[in-house]
Amino acid sequence: MGLRERKKQETRAALSWAAIRLIVERGYDKVLVEDIATEAGVSPRTFNNYFGSKAEAVASRHLDRIHRMAEALRERPAGEPLWDALTETTIEQHRAGPEVTPQWRPDREAWTAGLRLMFEVPAIQAETLRAGAQAQDALAAAIAARTGTDTETDIYPHLVAATALAAQQVAQSAFMATGRSLTDFIRDAMRQVSAGLPPPTH
Repeated sequence: MGLRERKKQETRAALSWAAIRLIVERGYDKVLVEDIATEAGVSPRTFNNYFGSKAEAVASRHLDRIHRMAEALRERPAGEPLWDALTETTIEQHRAGPEVTPQWRPDREAWTAGLRLMFEVPAIQAETLRAGAQAQDALAAAIAARTGTDTETDIYPHLVAATALAAQQVAQSAFMATGRSLTDFIRDAMRQVSAGLPPPTH
């Protein structure tokens, strides 16, 4: 990747993160595009070069994360079991976000409450669904490459991608509801799915 393309990705990520952070803190209707641009250190025009709306900026974080997850999956050891590889790449990409850097540590309860409210906004829900469909295609292609299947003729890579993303979403919802470790929820969700979702024994 060239320097120019890397810079564009960094700007896109900064804008998306600024949108999420401000909306969580203030509420969707109280955040303007100008606020997001200022937070990211760019002009409103630059924001509009990357995103068509605040909701798209928020949803792009999920889309970009899954694209990175697909790339990381292609780089995992060939002999590693598929669900182990998916679990580790999912956790790796969640840990890579700016929310885990030492420079910024929000109050956990306030942050998770704000996230819940943000994802109740209809515009964000719609954009997240749209981004999710694109993300699933990218992940399915990486799974197909790893398993020797074809995304055009086999449903297997699509089923695995959809299931992995659903498990990730359930883990995120559990994290937002409880504030407990997202990593633990991801591992548990992926473990249960890879085991075929056996009925609970207790």
